[in-house]
Amino acid sequence: MAKPPAQPRIATVALHQPLFRGERRLRIALVGLPNSGKTTLFNAVSSTSVERGTLAGTQRTYDECAVQIGFDEARVIDLPNMHSLRHSEDDDRAAFKYLLWGDDRPPVSGHEPGGPPLPFALPDVIIQVIDATTLERHLELTLELAQFGRPLIIALNKVDEAQQRGLYINSVVLGAELGVTVVRTVATMGQGIAELFRAAVAAVRKREVPREQAPSAHITRALKPLAELLAAPDIAQAFRVPAPLLVGEVAAGDAWFIDELKQHFPERMPALEGLLQAANAALPRPLDEELHADRHYRAASLFEMVTLLGSRRVHRGWRNWLDEFFLNPRFGFIGSIAVFALVLFMVFYVSGWIDSHTSARLAERAAEWTPDSMAGVAGRAVLDGLIGLVGIVVPYMIPLVLLLVALEEAGVMSRIAFAVDRTFHRVGLHGGVAVPFLMGLGCNVPAISAIGNTTTGRERVVASMLVTFVPCSARSAIILALAGKYLGALGVCAIFLLTMIVIGVLGQLLQRRYPRGGPGQVQEIPPYALPRLKPMLRETWARTSDILTIVTPLLVGGSVLLALLTHVGADRVINTLLMPVTVWWLGLPLVLGVPLLFGVLRKELSLVMIYQALGSFDVSQYMNTVQIMTFLLFMTFYVPCISTFAVMVKTLGRRDALYSVALSVGVALVVSGVARWLLEALQHLL
Repeated sequence: MAKPPAQPRIATVALHQPLFRGERRLRIALVGLPNSGKTTLFNAVSSTSVERGTLAGTQRTYDECAVQIGFDEARVIDLPNMHSLRHSEDDDRAAFKYLLWGDDRPPVSGHEPGGPPLPFALPDVIIQVIDATTLERHLELTLELAQFGRPLIIALNKVDEAQQRGLYINSVVLGAELGVTVVRTVATMGQGIAELFRAAVAAVRKREVPREQAPSAHITRALKPLAELLAAPDIAQAFRVPAPLLVGEVAAGDAWFIDELKQHFPERMPALEGLLQAANAALPRPLDEELHADRHYRAASLFEMVTLLGSRRVHRGWRNWLDEFFLNPRFGFIGSIAVFALVLFMVFYVSGWIDSHTSARLAERAAEWTPDSMAGVAGRAVLDGLIGLVGIVVPYMIPLVLLLVALEEAGVMSRIAFAVDRTFHRVGLHGGVAVPFLMGLGCNVPAISAIGNTTTGRERVVASMLVTFVPCSARSAIILALAGKYLGALGVCAIFLLTMIVIGVLGQLLQRRYPRGGPGQVQEIPPYALPRLKPMLRETWARTSDILTIVTPLLVGGSVLLALLTHVGADRVINTLLMPVTVWWLGLPLVLGVPLLFGVLRKELSLVMIYQALGSFDVSQYMNTVQIMTFLLFMTFYVPCISTFAVMVKTLGRRDALYSVALSVGVALVVSGVARWLLEALQHLL
């Protein structure tokens, strides 16, 4: 009996309701004392287009951007540093007013000039960022925020530094005492950030608010008559703040609250002042001092409850050392450089060795076939196209993709993405495209394909266009072959340095053409894991299989077309037509027009055809150093190859793909032409 056909495996993802997207997206406010790491946390998740504004009536600025949190969306607002509600300055008060009322001012503030502090609705959740090394000082602000009656999440930041100082904080007990979720984070290294924002979304869904943090019993008794007076419906409606908060601020003699009561409820002031005097008489110290001392005492008691003082000698395993190597903001770049060096080693040594034993040998065999007939030339062109395909896929595409997939499985690439995120922001991208950019050092084709699979919208377009300027193995081979021989190490470094500068400048320009940036990304930092062979092979095939169907027809077809043009003697016509570019603008020999044109198939063909066109392997007999540099710059920047264009059409569509081609040709002409004129002028001066 025949077995039934296997059913496809379908992955399911839990979808929490309600879904916060579009008009229902969340508003998350980041607050904290100075040096808590609040801005570092914001920068770790921010988008490439952060909006900056000023709190109304102050000189203090805030930052705001969209952030993607799983399937949910949020607008994250990084508020200025704040200290305390107690006798707060006007600048601090503006931030507190936003946390209390958003852009919907209460009746008591209707007479104030100007609009609300910020043009945003009330935040759905507050994230307080706390420096774990000075926890006690931050807890006083926490006790005040707990009175706001809004969902509150604690980011217990710098826990690594706290442990190094011998401070061990029980975040579970701290959260239980406050009635909030406490997430341990190291914002500078991306640790705990994803968990923090998931907790913020969950708190809104569950409508979790902190436990009421009432003052000590003797203060509560003394303030009971005052609380009853302020609970009057008209007063409560006028202020629209939680009753305990209103009572506390009036009892502390807060100037803003007292002044508003005098203006709006003058008839109640004699009774209110009498109740304040009675409360003062019932307490050992003035109300303001008593309330402050009580809050300080409760914060200190909570600190002692959740903190264990121990030795500074903390056990640090290999995972900690690796995180220092990849994520530490001071020297974490070493890890990125190490991965970059590993990719270069793969491209220039491993892939080069594989190439010498695959496509290079096939090319040697094919070189023995020199047909004269048009059919034979076409057949040879088909063979050359297939050999070129093998030369792309076997030595450079598969090994490099396999390496990067292994690094992703191991958890390394997510750390690299976090480490370079802020650098990529300068060109309008997220660090998540670091993998495709590294892939581009081997071949731009799988790099663009990877961008298409992992990005959307503006970022997909900008990243795909920029990655075409990353020198692939073919372009790097030409640079090393010619510049290394005739221009020296300084010339090689100058070309690669100019490439990085061009990518940076183009990134800035493309941001203006595509100004609408995507949301920020809450990057997950997964645990380290040993890569598994089957998933690696499966993912490698998924990333490279489409290339065969996309690239093969264009590569073979383009090879046949150019070969037939050469066979019928059109090379002279091509050289003549390209004279304005090759001779007039670039100052190159006329015969290099065809080699430049053949570069759209594979850049290595250009190198071989240079020798054929010049009739010598000693390029210096026919080209000076300025011409060699000009030629290499043009080859570096103009259309990588027809294979890249094919993948661009699939990834971006014909319009943006053609724009990318025009951009690369334009950049190649401008950079190489300007370099030529500058170098010639420098020669004349010297």
